[in-house]
Amino acid sequence: MPAQELSEAGKYLAGAFGVFLVLLLIYIAIMASKLSRMERELGELGELAERRPPRAADDPAAGGERDETAGDEREPVSAPRSSRETVK
Repeated sequence: MPAQELSEAGKYLAGAFGVFLVLLLIYIAIMASKLSRMERELGELGELAERRPPRAADDPAAGGERDETAGDEREPVSAPRSSRETVK
């Protein structure tokens, strides 16, 4: 009797491993597509950065010195309000 139970259990075990393998392959395919997209976007950003002309303050060859103590003159952007906050 135990031999029959083991053979029956083996079918379920093989099925469980098969489902796990399929899910693992789907996960790997999703991660590969995300990685591919990120590599493509990083390549595009690298090309944009190379084509962008340097600013005088960032280019030591242009004679400009960068002031590390100078802050950004733009005003800070406030955080978006949540839908729970009420305006008084």
